[in-house]
Amino acid sequence: MSRKLAAFLCLALIAALLVPQAADAASSLNQVIENLRTWLIGLLVALATLLLTIGGVRYLLAGGDPGGLEKAKGTIKAALAGYALAALAPVLVTVLKHIVG
Repeated sequence: MSRKLAAFLCLALIAALLVPQAADAASSLNQVIENLRTWLIGLLVALATLLLTIGGVRYLLAGGDPGGLEKAKGTIKAALAGYALAALAPVLVTVLKHIVG
């Protein structure tokens, strides 16, 4: 199994465990959008946490190598961007609700 496939399956499992209530049947468009928001936040937080962990391990294993430190810092910055997107997800869903009606 390739690394990317294994990582994708792990993230899917984490997302499924984080938000099991989002799998409930939706009775209206607003409920569908709320479920989408819940899944989006869970997925973004899971991905950001994974990236933060990878960045931290890269930073520890860099051993003073400038190239390795830059890769680690880039990964940590991507994780912080993921957390920012997760924090903004409710705002984005609210905008989507106003657009859809």
